[in-house]
Amino acid sequence: MKQSNKKTFEVGENESIDACLDRIRKEGYMPIKRIEKPIFKEVIQDGKSVYEPISRKILFETKKIE
Repeated sequence: MKQSNKKTFEVGENESIDACLDRIRKEGYMPIKRIEKPIFKEVIQDGKSVYEPISRKILFETKKIE
């Protein structure tokens, strides 16, 4: 079975971006795209639901180094 040339890595909760990039390189991949996704929390203000950003998830799309 052929292994995929692309893989997505997520920066861990207590991991720096540099540590994640080192982990990517150690597994034989090269980052090609960085994606940031906000994480929201629902807050009730004046009887209305309001969504406030509380964090973000950082993902790297990578490709296998040949």
